[in-house]
Amino acid sequence: MSHFETDAIRIQQRSNQREHSSALYLSSSFVFESAEQARAMFAEEIQGNIYSRYSNPNSSDLIEKVCRAEGTADGIATSSGMAAMFGSIASLLQQGDHILASRSLFGSTHQLLTRVFPKWGITSTYGDISDYKNWEQLLQPNTKMLFLETPSNPGLEIIDLDWAGKFAGAHGLILVVDNCFATPYLQQPAKWGAHLVTHSATKYIDGQGRVLGGLILGKKELIEEVRFFTRHTGPSLSPFNAWILSKSMETLALRMDRHCENAEKVARYFEGCPHLDTVNYPFLPSHLQYDLAIKQMKAGGGIITLTLKGGLPRVQRFIDRLQMISNTTNLGDSRSIVTHPASTTHSKLSAEERQKVGITDGLIRLSVGLEHYEDILQDVEHALEQSK
Repeated sequence: MSHFETDAIRIQQRSNQREHSSALYLSSSFVFESAEQARAMFAEEIQGNIYSRYSNPNSSDLIEKVCRAEGTADGIATSSGMAAMFGSIASLLQQGDHILASRSLFGSTHQLLTRVFPKWGITSTYGDISDYKNWEQLLQPNTKMLFLETPSNPGLEIIDLDWAGKFAGAHGLILVVDNCFATPYLQQPAKWGAHLVTHSATKYIDGQGRVLGGLILGKKELIEEVRFFTRHTGPSLSPFNAWILSKSMETLALRMDRHCENAEKVARYFEGCPHLDTVNYPFLPSHLQYDLAIKQMKAGGGIITLTLKGGLPRVQRFIDRLQMISNTTNLGDSRSIVTHPASTTHSKLSAEERQKVGITDGLIRLSVGLEHYEDILQDVEHALEQSK
């Protein structure tokens, strides 16, 4: 099989039963056929399920599907997206190491780099994508990892993955790319040289706001180290959540096509709206990295950002006057969602830090769902008019 849609539907574990859909394996442990088999499995001489903190057929289903989609050799499923972000760093770095990261990151990832890892002697420096030449000067003798997020949350900055792969290779860095916004359907960072690709599977991979999950995918030798770390620290994905996410992969292509179609229609409709200072979407020609976006992404994704005139008071009135779109901090749901990053997801950043990544009080993040696009347009337009 070579097509994304077919692999996502047809890859699944086979049991000795006759079920058409993958079975649920709600078991904490698995029975050995003999004492010798138990010994050999623990010695890693043979493969098999031992304990669901180590592996489970449902997790294996999910990992195989997403690895095939991303073009990676191996992977680990974790209990949440942030467990994946944490595990991808903590498993591979040690005291005294340094991370070079893109400045525009999800708020909790920023907290990991600035408040959690420094306690263990792992430091980080941010680079701005407006000047790639300056990144050479940001390297330190102890820099071991290049950590990027593209498109970024929430500013939708696009990082040149071709540059990133070559930069990491030239300096012997582990390149980690958070591919949550694009999903493996729209973008495959491993093709550009990423050593690890991470996901909050809670978002588009689930797609219906039901379960938490995370993924770390990449080169086999690195995943072996990640697997050792996650096995013994315990951020394992539950079999039920793995089953949900594996089933969700079957519809990811269909859903992403609709998310992208709706988002582009909404972005184009509101571009130039007198109530807005900016409309930001990767596949709008007005996006600062439009040429780069169309080079490395299949479509623009399901997220747009709007900057409302009138600042925070206007934003609060706007959100409160939406009639259909949900006010919550998730994204990638079948339902359209509005989020005000400055007061929620990125509220723990200082005002100066938010300013550096373009998170103003007037910025809202709109996760465009699968409803009919005209209903989404009508809800946004009504709220803009009523919030003047």
